[in-house]
Amino acid sequence: MGGAATAVPPATDRRLSQAIWYCRDEAKALPSASPKPVTTDHIETSAPAESASQRAVPALATARARVAALLATRAKTMSTPFPGWGFLWQPALLGFAALVAIAVGSSFSDSPFKLEMPNTWFFGVPTHNVASFAPVNSTTILFGLVLVYGGIVALMRVWIRLSDVVLAHPGAPISKLVWTLALWTLPMLVIAPILSRDVFSYAAQGEMVTRHINPYRYGPATLGSGPYVAPVDSLWSNVPAPYGPLFLSLDGWIVQLSGHNQMVTVIGLRLLEVAAVALLAWTLPMLARSLGYDPGYAFVMGLLNPLVVLTIIGGAHNDGLMVALLVAGLALAMKKHPVWGIVVCAMAASIKAPAALGIVYIAWEWLGPNLPVRQRLRPLAVAGLVGGAVLGVLTMISGLGFGWVANLATPGTVRSWEAPATGLGMLLAWMCRLVGFHVASGSAIELTRGIGLLAAGILIIWLLFNADRLGWLKALGLSMLAIVLLGPVVQPWYLTWGLVLLAPVAVGRLRTWMIVLSVVSPFVGLPGGRELLSGIVHAPMIETAAVLLVLWAVLLAPMGRWTTYGRPRTALLPA
Repeated sequence: MGGAATAVPPATDRRLSQAIWYCRDEAKALPSASPKPVTTDHIETSAPAESASQRAVPALATARARVAALLATRAKTMSTPFPGWGFLWQPALLGFAALVAIAVGSSFSDSPFKLEMPNTWFFGVPTHNVASFAPVNSTTILFGLVLVYGGIVALMRVWIRLSDVVLAHPGAPISKLVWTLALWTLPMLVIAPILSRDVFSYAAQGEMVTRHINPYRYGPATLGSGPYVAPVDSLWSNVPAPYGPLFLSLDGWIVQLSGHNQMVTVIGLRLLEVAAVALLAWTLPMLARSLGYDPGYAFVMGLLNPLVVLTIIGGAHNDGLMVALLVAGLALAMKKHPVWGIVVCAMAASIKAPAALGIVYIAWEWLGPNLPVRQRLRPLAVAGLVGGAVLGVLTMISGLGFGWVANLATPGTVRSWEAPATGLGMLLAWMCRLVGFHVASGSAIELTRGIGLLAAGILIIWLLFNADRLGWLKALGLSMLAIVLLGPVVQPWYLTWGLVLLAPVAVGRLRTWMIVLSVVSPFVGLPGGRELLSGIVHAPMIETAAVLLVLWAVLLAPMGRWTTYGRPRTALLPA
């Protein structure tokens, strides 16, 4: 893709565009802020722009005056002068301490945050099978729950406050943020997989691949008994895999490299997700910079998001690999390599199918913005052919066939109130029975799930046709969230699909909703909440008082002067 047709042609004015974008909400309150903010949010195109500089002169002068007024207004709201980025070690250590608390709390015996089964990790699991009716130490369980949930609250506070600061002061050094991410990753690397047992299903499916058993036809139980099958959740034991051929090929290679050792396989799968996060740490700032957004802010909102650290690294979910390849493909497209971008997005789709939306958006913006649909049809056709060819080649290399396409509905096996489409079906069936109508829960859920998928499809099409007005990256991120929130099942790690893409553009109300989803989803979807409340209610009075005091302190304890460097009026939690 060639030169950009943008309202601010010089690359040196990207920071100006950023300042206008991030001050958009404040600009609405100023008399001089009536024009729309300058943006470069489209994929670069080869269309000539001979008169772009001449057209930009009046807009640029107006924009400079607006930014000066906005920054002057903002300066009055700052509670503390900004001293530079030397303070970043403080949130880095605070987040590390919070994650250490989570790691310690989840490693206690009988912890609901990990699998309690012998030989599934090096420590923190039973050394032999324990009867389900065996007595447990309620005090230890309560202490572990407090550590985990207190750590999550502390981590959320650090992340929100750090995002306040980088939003108010663009230009955070990526190198220091990378060290923060590395530090936060360490506690998650040494503990057993937490918050989900999915990685054990991945390991069993990889073992099936090495034994030439097709995971698209059979579930892990086909392996019989053994170390690969025992840790798999019984819900998935006989369910075929819904993952793409690239992931199952990588899965099988990891099993072979491990020497068919189940525990080493799990370590290898987690390291695969660490590599995915490293790729994301490289490509997400690149994508943000290409679009004229602050890469530091994108890094904090996307990579330091507690959902990424806890579920992608801690839980070793393959969603991290899908998102990393998707962002890499989009970044390549922005670097004038749309074909390679489509190839990499197709690789992302061969991990999990929703990433195919990235191919659609690259094709949609290939020739530039504000074009009629007729002119976009040819790029869409080319992108479809290239993406289809890549998926076909990867499927042939895997030797597993196209069964993964038919298995895309496999996650819908789970019925949970967390998914609005499923919860409404369960509620509808219950209400019908309440008034005397016999309606099977399965039929009601099938109906509401169908309505949810239809609504998601309509919303995705609307976002695509309005991508030039909204910004294509924002439209794509919202589309990915629509797939999750209106789909048959919602898991916290699914939200990373859209939240990472929205990280560079998350300002104003979008930022608020992004933070709300990131903060609420762990407490809705992660285990241990019921046990924590039960422990607080039934524990001795002195233990209950201690627990409440600790949780209250975690929520309100001051974190340091650095928290005042952000915008006080946008803060969501006390400093």
